[in-house]
Amino acid sequence: MTYNIPRFNFAHLPTPIEEMPRLTKALNAPRLLVKRDDQTGLAFGGNKTRKLEFLVAEAREQGADTLISAGAIQSNHCRQTAAAAARFGFECTLVLTGERPEQSSANFLLDQLFGAQIITVEDRKDRDRILQETFDNAVASGKKPYLVPYGGSSPTGALAYAFAVEEFMQQNIHADWIVFGTSSGGTHAGFVLGQRIFNFKGRILGISIDEPEIELKAHVSELASQASERFGTRITFTHNDVLANENYCQAGYGVFGEGEREAIHLFASNEGLLLDPVYTSRAAAGMIDLIRKGFFKKDETILFWHTGGQPALFADKYAGEVIK
Repeated sequence: MTYNIPRFNFAHLPTPIEEMPRLTKALNAPRLLVKRDDQTGLAFGGNKTRKLEFLVAEAREQGADTLISAGAIQSNHCRQTAAAAARFGFECTLVLTGERPEQSSANFLLDQLFGAQIITVEDRKDRDRILQETFDNAVASGKKPYLVPYGGSSPTGALAYAFAVEEFMQQNIHADWIVFGTSSGGTHAGFVLGQRIFNFKGRILGISIDEPEIELKAHVSELASQASERFGTRITFTHNDVLANENYCQAGYGVFGEGEREAIHLFASNEGLLLDPVYTSRAAAGMIDLIRKGFFKKDETILFWHTGGQPALFADKYAGEVIK
């Protein structure tokens, strides 16, 4: 079925699905698969590339000439936003939270290579205010800015992962569970919406990276409801439609610990797969712990949806922590 939803098709899709037999054996786990959204193609790939197919199309439809967005200093979302801006001829301004590093590396280096103007904000509580000021200043200077939401998590951005569910189902590979990292909610909302629209019978579990479960469920269900309107009719989702686990995010956003370190080493040494230090490593650490606790049945198939982010491994903040 086709839908009249503006979209630029530049991601490398469908992303492959791979078996993880050696990791399965190492963990004495149910069958483990991985969906490689780290291979979506734009600037080292990642899940935000899917969202940007819809967000950039919307920006172009609105006549915008500048993309403005925000995130952490090593934001994967901002790296892909800057790359999309360069590819499609937009100016780009990024409002990044954290101390500006003396030496550019990883995503922060790539942002600059893609030509983004960077504004740093040391205190996260000031970010939204400065982001709005940046947007207003762009308008006042005669530009036509488009605000790409944090994490690409708007009803428009969420559409990407509704269609990702359709893509997965067309690959004709069975999974009882889809497990992934969830934070700003757009990927999660898309999954929830796609599960309903395309009738996916498995279960979709978001491992929270930094948000309390109650708040995550409220935000994701509302975002999925809003995104559903783009398909012609509003579907009202509730907390009960959202599966989330908050047990692995207490350390806080971007705080690297033993769970993340073990997950990175297990994926690397058993499958030659790289996880990032913030999102996929925390989601994988949660999945590994749940496997060890017997949360999943032995005859089930678990698909880990890899959302990318590996450039952050090379950031000074994390490089020394991964190998100890």
